[in-house]
Amino acid sequence: MSRKVDWNGLMRLGIGRLRLAPDTFWAMSPREFAAALEGAGVAAPVGRAQLGQLMAKFPDGGAGRVAMRRKDAE
Repeated sequence: MSRKVDWNGLMRLGIGRLRLAPDTFWAMSPREFAAALEGAGVAAPVGRAQLGQLMAKFPDGGAGRVAMRRKDAE
């Protein structure tokens, strides 16, 4: 039994995320496409646990926060 290919998901990655032209996307072999994804550093999103760790390590409004001024407020 063969698995269904998620063409919409693959097109979103190739044409959207990697910004490949459609003709380039469709001309690629599966191996070339996999290598392009790997080279672009496409990774899984951050999970809830990892996000919590990052938020604890880098809280908003800490001592190292840089105040930003609006350019039009000068």
